[in-house]
Amino acid sequence: MSDREAIYAVIRRIPHGKVATYGQIAALAGLPRRARLVGKALRETPDGLDIPWQRVINAGGRVSPRGGLGVEEGFQRHLLEEEGVVFSASGRIDLERFGWDPEARPRGRGKVARAKGPGSE
Repeated sequence: MSDREAIYAVIRRIPHGKVATYGQIAALAGLPRRARLVGKALRETPDGLDIPWQRVINAGGRVSPRGGLGVEEGFQRHLLEEEGVVFSASGRIDLERFGWDPEARPRGRGKVARAKGPGSE
């Protein structure tokens, strides 16, 4: 699997209503410290490739600026808000609340539970 295929495979796993950072995607794809490569792969995504690109944000919890008029950033924010992701007044997403935890297991009606360690109840 190529680096790009690994990146796209990880992005496809981000659930509706959750976000992940460029660095997190890189690490999960086996490419630690290659966050910029994730950005490049997203910029150069082939037409017709269906991935939830809008769920990838920067480490500060913000939609990354792309230059230009800001239309793309506004569209990304709109898509995330449609999924229930909430932005603060300063344009940040609370990563504690909306950040994707790939170790979490779905439980029941869309609820997420973390795996419990030995001796925990």
